[in-house]
Amino acid sequence: MYCGLWLLIMAGVTWRLAGRRGASAPVALPTPGPRVSILVAARNEEASLPRCLASLRALDYPAHLLEILVGDDASTDRTRAVAEGALAGFAGRHQVITIGENLGRARGKANVLAHLARHATTEYFLITDADIAVPPTWVPAMLRHAAPGVGTVTGLTVIEGPGPLATLQRLDWLLSLALIQVGTEAGQPMTAMGNNMLITRTAYEATGGYEALPFSVTEDFALFEAVNARGFGFRQLFEPGVRAVSLPAPSWGALVRQRLRWLRGVAALPWHVQGGLVFFSGYWLVVLGLALAGRPGWAAGALALKVASHYGLARAASRRAGLPRPAWWLLPVFELYTLALTTHLTLTRMLGRRSVEWKGRRYE
Repeated sequence: MYCGLWLLIMAGVTWRLAGRRGASAPVALPTPGPRVSILVAARNEEASLPRCLASLRALDYPAHLLEILVGDDASTDRTRAVAEGALAGFAGRHQVITIGENLGRARGKANVLAHLARHATTEYFLITDADIAVPPTWVPAMLRHAAPGVGTVTGLTVIEGPGPLATLQRLDWLLSLALIQVGTEAGQPMTAMGNNMLITRTAYEATGGYEALPFSVTEDFALFEAVNARGFGFRQLFEPGVRAVSLPAPSWGALVRQRLRWLRGVAALPWHVQGGLVFFSGYWLVVLGLALAGRPGWAAGALALKVASHYGLARAASRRAGLPRPAWWLLPVFELYTLALTTHLTLTRMLGRRSVEWKGRRYE
């Protein structure tokens, strides 16, 4: 019964994603478009920052309407020098700001963004990360969904990188964001991603800014919740025009640390959303139960149906995102990857690890 219900829900999710049911319609931009501020928090990012800033310089939006602000968060490498060199000669307004003091309750990345927001001079803040490359169409595509009353717009982020671990992370992100997209288009505020996000100045200031919010290692979700609580609308996009590219976690250990940090955000989700996550992740327990009950054929069949349903969702998500479809043989490997990652995270939490490491800092 559980497997049947799981597969029925997955079929419905795939159908809704493929049909774009509930997707928001864009609005027309004025001519000329509005000025926007692009905020980039950076800590020890000398290797990845040039790629990010090159993509910002290549934006298909008038340079005089762009304001690029990079916050150097006490880096111990050449982040500041690299940022200044990458922005040299850019026709739009730009500044690299060294972050020293903490503002109010803000810490870490939230503190950097709090400083950058105070330096911003426009009505729209577009936030991305130093390891992200945005598409040329990013600014107008995001702005077209910032309709009156909308506080936040979240774009689509995918993983690109060499090697099998990067390929599996790419599929993991795509499937996870597809599920989030369907939930969002059904009217449920799920989450936001601070590496590809627009927030209006009005919405940001209505929360008091990051300096007024309780500290969180998932600062994007904390801001998203605060904006929603003040009555603003939200948009979640799943389209090529806002498809940013993120570098993958470079190793298994880095991936586990990343997901442990994300679990803090999951713990803050509404109970019914958490319940849905538990429901979806329980499939492996059913497969294991069937195998232990002496029904290996049923267990194999249930697993095959799970792989097939994930492949159907991956095809629909890839088509909507403007990406090539994944190879079918990748899906069985992906199931082993998710099982290993879930087991590792569960054991780590059970063994009492509660602190989170991020950019060389540890947070409790």
